[in-house]
Amino acid sequence: MNLATSIALSHLMSRRRQTIVSVLGISLGVAFFLAISGLMRGSEQDFIQRLVDNSPHITVYDEYRHPRLQPVEIVYPDSVYELHGIQPRTEIKGIRQYKEKLARIALRTDLQIAPVLQGQVILSYAGMTRGATISGVEPELMKNVSSLTKYFINGSLESLSANPNGVIIGAGLAEKFQLQMGDKLTITSSSGSVRLMKIVAVFRTGTSNYDDRQIYALLNRVQNLLEQPNIANMLIIRLNDPALAPTVAHQIEQDLGYKTQSWQEASEDLMSMVLIRNLIMYSVVSAILLVASFGIYNVISTVVLEKTKDIAILKSIGFDAGDIERIFLIEGTLLGLFGSLLGTSLGLSLMYGLSRISFKSPFYTAEAYMPVYWGADQLLLAIAFAMLSALFAAWLPARKGGRVRPVDILRGAE
Repeated sequence: MNLATSIALSHLMSRRRQTIVSVLGISLGVAFFLAISGLMRGSEQDFIQRLVDNSPHITVYDEYRHPRLQPVEIVYPDSVYELHGIQPRTEIKGIRQYKEKLARIALRTDLQIAPVLQGQVILSYAGMTRGATISGVEPELMKNVSSLTKYFINGSLESLSANPNGVIIGAGLAEKFQLQMGDKLTITSSSGSVRLMKIVAVFRTGTSNYDDRQIYALLNRVQNLLEQPNIANMLIIRLNDPALAPTVAHQIEQDLGYKTQSWQEASEDLMSMVLIRNLIMYSVVSAILLVASFGIYNVISTVVLEKTKDIAILKSIGFDAGDIERIFLIEGTLLGLFGSLLGTSLGLSLMYGLSRISFKSPFYTAEAYMPVYWGADQLLLAIAFAMLSALFAAWLPARKGGRVRPVDILRGAE
């Protein structure tokens, strides 16, 4: 142990109560930093993971992002003109020649694609009715683009192929209607078509909005039910790398012309809320650590005032201003280090306790636990911020100690 460290330790030990309070302040700051950031980042990751799992990475819709141009606007793009008596073009909803477009996109090796016809229906059973969203799918293609396959509690996607008149429902619907496997459900479309379909599979994703409203059937059956033969109104795509969704979506939209939306764009408002929440969270926990660092400032400022004569003696025997500053910076480093280590242990304990708390959310149908992020990067961030705060708090009084003039102090002591 060098002389500067030995002196720094003796200063801290001479004011044990203040030293302990300062260490506890830093440790509590680090602990709350870890607990709050771990909970916030964990919930963010859980939210994004559920979003990616339960939503297509990219969706091609049967609509255009911008209104289609009139022929005169195409022929004379830079002219000024006045149009009269324009009748809006009546178009059949759906993606034109979807099979050809499906085959074209399927040539890419970085994705899987499946057609879907989605519509709103009314479900009826034993005198009860409820609105739902029906999706017509091709099981062989759908299993490659949807995470639904891992959520089945009865049956599977392939059950549709074995039972052409079958329907897959969410567990929330099954519970509300008291339905069992093999029961028959009456499904009525907005056009008035009615079908009696047999329940061949049940899924539970854990997201109540999905489990309570979503059902699946074969694509051709839904086309007949909705009276839209040979029509698909969506192409859903799953990427090998979900992070590339915005880039790939733009490329596909340029190719097909139809509005193509990535999962990030579809959830843009929610992601903005997550960003704002993170900014607030880091501001709060950073403020906690900054307030805790004032304890270090008070301890070292007091030591500088009390040890003015000692500083003068050290300077008179050869210590320069840099050596004096180094002593007090070592004190700040030691306080920050001990506080960080204690705070890390306390923070990890708090994180473990939070991760064991179960809750029943109105958004999830299954019991869930508090999602906590355990990444080493947040540990390093908390320790680094605590150490920097401690060093800055020590640097201010250290500069004052380094500027002590030994001649003035020793003369005043005579």
